Amino acid sequence: MKETFGEFLKNLRVENEMTLTQLGAKLGIDSGALSKIENNKRKLDEKILPKIAKVFKLNLDKLKDEFISEQIAYKVYENNCTNNVLKLAEEKIEYIKQRNYKQGSLDL
Repeated sequence: MKETFGEFLKNLRVENEMTLTQLGAKLGIDSGALSKIENNKRKLDEKILPKIAKVFKLNLDKLKDEFISEQIAYKVYENNCTNNVLKLAEEKIEYIKQRNYKQGSLDL
């Protein structure tokens, strides 16, 4: 997805011919807050992702990947980091996985 998560959500809503009020009711979000999310003026609470996946029949894991990748992208952009930070993050993820595996926990 090359659009923001808010734009993605808006496109899903429009494609499914839903109003802000209708989708807001399904997600438990006020239509005004949902409008701000769609227009990238407010961040979406990660706890809403399962509801979005259910409403639009999307794979929750893929939706989480998109959501988290956007958060990472904004963090990298806001801090003016080089793309090397992503490679370093991948290495740290592998280290954390190995450490947790050795300790008998598979949680990150």
